[in-house]
Amino acid sequence: MIKKFLLKLAEIYQFVAKVLREIFLPPYDWKETLRQCFIAGNRSLFLIVFTSFLAGIVFTRQSRPSLSSFGAESWLPSLVSQAVVRSLGPLITGLICAGKLGSNMGAELGSMRVTEQIDAMEVSGTRPFSYLVASRIMAATCMLPFLVVFADTTALLGSYFTVHFMNNSSFRLYFNDVAVSVTYLDIFSSLIKAAFFGFAIGIVGCYAGYHAERGTAGVGKAANIAVVASMILIFVIDLLSLQFINLFRR
Repeated sequence: MIKKFLLKLAEIYQFVAKVLREIFLPPYDWKETLRQCFIAGNRSLFLIVFTSFLAGIVFTRQSRPSLSSFGAESWLPSLVSQAVVRSLGPLITGLICAGKLGSNMGAELGSMRVTEQIDAMEVSGTRPFSYLVASRIMAATCMLPFLVVFADTTALLGSYFTVHFMNNSSFRLYFNDVAVSVTYLDIFSSLIKAAFFGFAIGIVGCYAGYHAERGTAGVGKAANIAVVASMILIFVIDLLSLQFINLFRR
């Protein structure tokens, strides 16, 4: 059991090392990477925007009674904006992309492995690892920060409409409070964390698909592993990044 676990770790390490080598060493498949960026954004944007808008409304409505009981309802924009930018926006984006992009990578590469398309590409010398794996990982890593910006913006808009409906607060007053509460450290740490989320989703999804077992069941298993493992990694990265970023907030 331990030997099998160590062999799996060695295989994962070799896979990640090969990915990093393909990413940083030429030649680069820019055309395929850009195509994968478009696919990643196009598949996830609407769901992320819709979910973030609802999350902003729900979080605001749930937070208001607690603040009102202490007579601190005016702190609502500050509370919501910090929660959204620091954690809620990246988490929503990461989890949705784990479900959409991770499962798609696992299923696509898994079906290509099962139907021996990857083997045919390797025989023909077309560098399938760079074309299929590195491009998808780069696309996920680059697109997650952009998607987080949309998620944060729409979540704050949902929160503003809720506050405006309850208190008739003005747009300028609400976002002035947001601007005062959110620091550059919050923004940049959120975007960097999102890039790590994207890298983790890409690594797990491509690894699961690239090493899928033979048969149709292997494709489903690869997609399932991609989603579950990506979500677990996202929470682990979020926890570790929180501990690291807190060192700079003291």
